[in-house]
Amino acid sequence: MAKKFTYYGKTLEELKSMGIREFAEIAPARQRRSLKRGFTDAQKILLKKMKSKANVETHCRDMIIVPEMVGKTIKVYDGKSFIIVAIGEEMLGHYLGEFVLTRRKVNHSAPGIGATRSSASLSVR
Repeated sequence: MAKKFTYYGKTLEELKSMGIREFAEIAPARQRRSLKRGFTDAQKILLKKMKSKANVETHCRDMIIVPEMVGKTIKVYDGKSFIIVAIGEEMLGHYLGEFVLTRRKVNHSAPGIGATRSSASLSVR
């Protein structure tokens, strides 16, 4: 038997029936403060788009994942392209930007001509 998901003792159905203010009361401190201050205009537009469209693209990485977003798919900008994020129940209370990394490992190849003093004596061919 699979364990049923709960978030601070509340089931997903109870969370979805809550308002944003009620959800903020059980969210962690940083997220609670952000939710109590209210959503920005960009965040309000994102929530409105998510209710109507299926695949929404957004630059709003500072959006906190709220219960009405669970089960949706969203494309979040990482600075170069949009990365698809499927929002699950375990993501509640986290920021969208946490699931889309902006930095990648740098892979350097061999040094080019002129990179070091010894490479100056090599032939160009």
